[in-house]
Amino acid sequence: MSGVIPFDQRDGVIWHDGKLVPWKDAKTHVLTHGLHYGSCVFEGQRIYGGTIYKLKEHTDRLFMSAETLGMKMPFSKEAINQACIDVCKAQGIADGYVRPVVFRGSEMMAVSAQHSTIHVAVAAWPWPSYFSPAEKLKGIRLDFAKWKRPSADTEPVHAKAAGLYMICTLSKHEAEAKGYADALMLDYRGYIAEATGANVFFVQDGVLHTPIPDCFLNGLTRQSVIAIAKSRQIKVVERHIKPEEMTGFSECFLTGSAAEVTPVSEIGPYRFKPGALTEMLMTAYADEVRGVVPVTA
Repeated sequence: MSGVIPFDQRDGVIWHDGKLVPWKDAKTHVLTHGLHYGSCVFEGQRIYGGTIYKLKEHTDRLFMSAETLGMKMPFSKEAINQACIDVCKAQGIADGYVRPVVFRGSEMMAVSAQHSTIHVAVAAWPWPSYFSPAEKLKGIRLDFAKWKRPSADTEPVHAKAAGLYMICTLSKHEAEAKGYADALMLDYRGYIAEATGANVFFVQDGVLHTPIPDCFLNGLTRQSVIAIAKSRQIKVVERHIKPEEMTGFSECFLTGSAAEVTPVSEIGPYRFKPGALTEMLMTAYADEVRGVVPVTA
């Protein structure tokens, strides 16, 4: 991507282990356990008009993910919330993306790393919509991923853990190479799961249908959209969905902190037309994220 500044070459500051440091000095060693063995968890959250949307909920999930991977957080939830706020203020970002990350350090280089230091960092940067406005208006195209979401007794599927995204990167790269924007992943049973970084919804006769998040993240944006729909008396059905059922759905959209609410026009051989219900939820979600009570320092 020409013109994009590499993330290790940017200006500003990053909150790193309790203090703001120059962006280019926020470094870790190549022999870091989080890099070699995947002992890393993170969050992706948006800031709108100076307010980080669902900051508390994101931090709660960050702590849950760290606990799931056996990492004891060296800071309180309040400290992480404040770090997110401080980074955005220091960077002068009122609308953008915030990335807290927790990982094991370099003291031990083996599968077992019981005595490794737990590091925490928070960065923020401007980031427009995950998909271009033109793509969103007409609906994005998805391929089917060959990789499947694992069962809950195979991986810590409810943690936002870095290692779980390896098959997402592979799937998205393969889809993009074929001209698609993203890929739809099935789960280990063959049911529809999610896209590579977003949950999926379908519309049938004015009713929303979405997969049960029993082997992938129950996204915070997913939860927000369900709440918005129910507040408008739109029925929401959470169930296992077979791929062939997509022939009966008229609309489809993705949800996520990065994706927000993004219409889908195509998944493999299945076609959808972004319609009134999707548009309403796009607008309602946009209104909600920009109308929350500001998080105060």
